Amino acid sequence: MNPFLAYQAALSRRQFFSRSATGIGTAALASLLHRDLGAAAGAPAAAQMPRLPDLPHHAPKAKRVIYLFQNGAPTHADLFDYKPQLTALHGKPVPDEYVAGKRFSTMTGVATGKLLLAPVEPFQQHGKSGAWVSAFMPFTASIADDLCFIKSMHTEAVNHAPGISFLLSGAQIPGRPTLGAWLSYGLGCEADTLPSFTVMTSVSRGTSCGQIFYDFYWGSGFLPSKYQGVKFRGSGEPVLYLGNPEGVSPAVRRGILDDLAQLNEIKLREAGDPEIATRIAQYEMAYRMQTSVPELTDLSNEPQHVLDMYGPDVKQQGTFAYNCLMARRLVERGVRFVQLMHAGWDQHNSLNTELYNQCRDTDQPSAALVKDLKQRGLLDDTLVIWGGEFGRTPFLQGNLADRKRWGRDHHPYAFTVWMAGGGVKPGISYGESDDLAMNVAKDPVHVHDFQATLLHLLGIDHEKLTFKFQGRYFRLTDVHGEVVRAVLA
Repeated sequence: MNPFLAYQAALSRRQFFSRSATGIGTAALASLLHRDLGAAAGAPAAAQMPRLPDLPHHAPKAKRVIYLFQNGAPTHADLFDYKPQLTALHGKPVPDEYVAGKRFSTMTGVATGKLLLAPVEPFQQHGKSGAWVSAFMPFTASIADDLCFIKSMHTEAVNHAPGISFLLSGAQIPGRPTLGAWLSYGLGCEADTLPSFTVMTSVSRGTSCGQIFYDFYWGSGFLPSKYQGVKFRGSGEPVLYLGNPEGVSPAVRRGILDDLAQLNEIKLREAGDPEIATRIAQYEMAYRMQTSVPELTDLSNEPQHVLDMYGPDVKQQGTFAYNCLMARRLVERGVRFVQLMHAGWDQHNSLNTELYNQCRDTDQPSAALVKDLKQRGLLDDTLVIWGGEFGRTPFLQGNLADRKRWGRDHHPYAFTVWMAGGGVKPGISYGESDDLAMNVAKDPVHVHDFQATLLHLLGIDHEKLTFKFQGRYFRLTDVHGEVVRAVLA
């Protein structure tokens, strides 16, 4: 682009109003992109979204990521962070020194005097690593030696949307690029017929504590919108508007796209709006996805023993099991970042009911995904992450006498995530919470440390992957973050 035109595009009030009057404006154009998925005539996907010239900064261990994000915050004290003292002190008030000066959600307010709650199900050690895993998660327990548990995660957010935004974009306020968008921007696209960044969502059947899936959880923020995640729907057509209208042949569609590309290129030269370039680029991707998406979602060639491994819901579109299998099929086809989001972990008063449902729907597919990747030789360079936006309080929310209504509130001060493959050490637990699973006691891992580590595994120095916006160079980890080298293989 002509530098003078680029300068005008950024600063000219006249050009702003011109674009608003003649072409719907950048925001409306972005919404059309979400609908149309549009792309540049004839250009291969890798050429449409090339990697930055200085990346990777070092040899990567991982080439792709599958993030199994558990919306609503799984309870670490009931799943992976075994603390015998919680059982010993069940029903006793939490000692003041554990909660003094700490901020909790408005549902807890001041935590002084809250009663400690023992784990709902018993824990056992598993595998050669001796990892402690609850009876809630028998399938995950079976792959304990493939997992790297981080038990000293902590965050600054106490509510869901800010917490999810913080983990995925590095900021509690929406508007920053998410992890998948940063990777697409930095490392480009390897798939010829599928997007670099895809998203799928699911909710357990009958849950009453589902979370809203906001689009900014997979947004591109101030990066061009071609880097945002493409959402695959949970019912009906996986991606809308891919098919040709009745009476429009592939040849006619190809001609239409070629003509549109020429018109858009003229407007791009006039206005210098990068979103026009995105529109051009994405039309071609939509054209290619007309054949790739039906092939992707055709499970007829999957062996029955593989389908059985993912569980009874694997063929039901929109379930977590189906999405896990799709994630494996997507990374096989070159997709760089797959974000699965499963809601329903917000158990303020349903530990004895809905926690069972959540684990039933997610435990087997999560473990199956790791096993499936491993047996196909993909786990070594595919990083799998499981975790939520924070943990849940070791103390009770509710009435101790009413067991059916037991719950736990939001807890940012210590929680657990696990990772597998992609260059992390298998069969280890890193970091520790205190004897009540309340606060980090050893080797704390802040959200920005976690993000820096993920980028490092993908060959990226988190301080060098930046984008200038409004006069400042932004990065995923803001101004913080240290790589947790002890978890690197």
